[in-house]
Amino acid sequence: MDIALLIIGFIFMLIGILGSFLPVLPGPPLSWIGLLLLYLTKAIPNDWWFLGTTLVIALIVFALDYVIPAMGTKKFGGTKAGMIGTTIGLLVAIFFPVLGIFGIIIWPFVGALVGELMNKADQKTAMKAAFGSFIGFLTGTFLKFLVAIVFLGLFISKAWDYKEALFPFFE
Repeated sequence: MDIALLIIGFIFMLIGILGSFLPVLPGPPLSWIGLLLLYLTKAIPNDWWFLGTTLVIALIVFALDYVIPAMGTKKFGGTKAGMIGTTIGLLVAIFFPVLGIFGIIIWPFVGALVGELMNKADQKTAMKAAFGSFIGFLTGTFLKFLVAIVFLGLFISKAWDYKEALFPFFE
């Protein structure tokens, strides 16, 4: 059972990293579930302080993911249309990867710009708001990715510390 929990936990870690970029998946909370599954194995001793602290971090980052882009958009004079455009642009980048990895950066900006222009903003205001929405999106994405990678590092580190107990057949 420990091996199954370890594998499923690792899968949650990878999905959490993907969730850092995909707006439909909550990256850090999914990565935290991976940590929880690791600690549910018999080989790893329970550390409820560690799990509680990492859960609080995951939930804070999850909440900030909604606040940071809004702050960036408002700071640069944008509207909700710019935020919606950013999300649509990200979905276009994911489902139509024409520009490869650069699409993840370009399409949210284009989406915010189109959203602001559709909201009848002038070009200068739309460009400024699109830039703010884009900066907010990048900041939130980077923060989620950073937390998911740290959680993965903690997962691997803890699994490595107890590798003999998790994989007794390798002794």
